[in-house]
Amino acid sequence: MKLSPNVAPVEPDNLLIRFHNQVGAAVDVASAGARVSWSCHGCGDVDSYTSLNLTREDANGHAATCRAAYHRLR
Repeated sequence: MKLSPNVAPVEPDNLLIRFHNQVGAAVDVASAGARVSWSCHGCGDVDSYTSLNLTREDANGHAATCRAAYHRLR
């Protein structure tokens, strides 16, 4: 199985948690002021909450079901 090229993107300074989806693309949970957000480097989905617990739960659920692996086409 070929893994996503987004398995280990550069870690931002505000990174709190990094999950990996079913094909290895990173799903990052990061703080942004009073909000905590997650972003998937596989499919590009993002979401944010005011609670780390809600964000972590949603990001983990997304990582468990996402099979997207963004590949740049030339």
